[in-house]
Amino acid sequence: MVWKKEVKSWGLILAFFAFLYFTGLLPVIQGGLQSVLLSTGLMKPKIEISDLTDQKFDYRGQFKDFDGNIIDLQDYRGKTVFINLWASWCGPCRAEMPHISELYKSVKDTPDLEFLMIGLDNDFNKSKDFMDGKTWTFPTAHASFGINQSLQSESIPTTLVVNKEGKIVFYQQGMSNFNTDEFKDFLRSL
Repeated sequence: MVWKKEVKSWGLILAFFAFLYFTGLLPVIQGGLQSVLLSTGLMKPKIEISDLTDQKFDYRGQFKDFDGNIIDLQDYRGKTVFINLWASWCGPCRAEMPHISELYKSVKDTPDLEFLMIGLDNDFNKSKDFMDGKTWTFPTAHASFGINQSLQSESIPTTLVVNKEGKIVFYQQGMSNFNTDEFKDFLRSL
């Protein structure tokens, strides 16, 4: 009869996770837990400038902000740009957004430093609906027209920094807490 208790226990666990999955709560809970993990400071960006001296950023491309305005990458030439690729269904993306918002608040007045958070959901409205009501403050857009080769990534979240000369000086796939003094100094130094 012990096996019946075991089956019942596993059934309850599976039912709980099925409930989270089908109600859409799983990414919310996953993102919240990962955000707490990021807050511990255990996962920080590695600021190693890899040898990307031959890798120029491709400024071809346009995005749509959530007010329907077109954002042209050409407008970012000659500026340092922090770019983050995310999606509403991505738990790690959700986890790092509060930290990126805090980073943005602390460096937004730095001359020639721009932020661009690019939603990659297949549907514009999914990205827009996700951002509605959030208190995060950073420029956000949607990849309504696709992304160029410089922004192609195998996973999300992906974050890159392009310097004023148009070279990619930072590239990371995966979540991180970018709101560190070291990363702020890195951005200000470019």
